[in-house]
Amino acid sequence: MNSYIANLINSVTLITIGLWGYFESSSVTALIPVLFGLILIVCSKGVKNQNKLIAHIAVLLTLIILLSLAGMRLPKSIESGGLGLFRVLCMIATSSLAMIFFVRSFIDARRNKS
Repeated sequence: MNSYIANLINSVTLITIGLWGYFESSSVTALIPVLFGLILIVCSKGVKNQNKLIAHIAVLLTLIILLSLAGMRLPKSIESGGLGLFRVLCMIATSSLAMIFFVRSFIDARRNKS
């Protein structure tokens, strides 16, 4: 797997689970991950072509959604439990996976440059 595939998996997960949460709760805030997922999908071509600017934008967006999910949403989901907790954990898992592959990609690019 590479950062492009990890980004796509994360994007699709954010969109799918965000829509699931929205249709279940009718809360507009459930659409925030959907928006991030859509933007990350738009960034996919640049990530695939190793465009530094677009890859850094994708990393920044992934980091923002990861921190938001882990810092703000996870504690509330732990309190309420159920499927909401499962959804948040899935989005955190795929965002973490994407971050790992982005960092690995940046490290590899730096090594190849030297």
